[in-house]
Amino acid sequence: MFYVYSPIGQVFSGTLEQLRKTQSLTPAAKVRAATAVATGLDEDSPGYGSAGTPPGAQQALQAYAPPTRKPLTLVGDVMQRPSHVVRAEASVREAWQILKDNGIGQAPVVDAQGVLVGLVTRAELLPPQWLAPTVDDATTWQTMLSQPVGQVMWSPVPSAHVDTDLRRVASLLLETGLPGLPVTENAGQVIGFVSRSDLLRALATDPPLDLWS
Repeated sequence: MFYVYSPIGQVFSGTLEQLRKTQSLTPAAKVRAATAVATGLDEDSPGYGSAGTPPGAQQALQAYAPPTRKPLTLVGDVMQRPSHVVRAEASVREAWQILKDNGIGQAPVVDAQGVLVGLVTRAELLPPQWLAPTVDDATTWQTMLSQPVGQVMWSPVPSAHVDTDLRRVASLLLETGLPGLPVTENAGQVIGFVSRSDLLRALATDPPLDLWS
């Protein structure tokens, strides 16, 4: 499931195929649920819960046992949570500081109620026209850096649900040129972010990324 949000609220909710037919947009720390681990002990094993098992022995075995492997298939398997966000009324200077402090290249933009309204990347914060030879005095730069993020952000912006298929997300990123997607609840509150880097990291590390099954 995908959504599209803008300053006027949610403007789309549906599948990737439906999203492709709309005019809503144009191109432009991994959290996993804890899983039980195999220790070789169960309720039928000799010594389970008996006096012969030292206190804490089972916990010690569990701490060193390998985690259960499972394929990564959904946004919730690879997304960063929580997501750093930028307020729409924040200045471009403040947005730059948030990206710098958190070592990120983009962030969802939210309104006063915390609802998604856009996406801001370094490209929006420093557009090519700002590097023109005519933009060379301090006053002009101060004016540009004081602009609210809401005036330069990417909007409308699509978002994904935690249960969205990663293949769908990858397709949408390729089609739009976006560096990632905010992950939202049904009401538009941002709960995470899935980026191209998250997908590549999942592809290169364990457990396996199951995109083609």
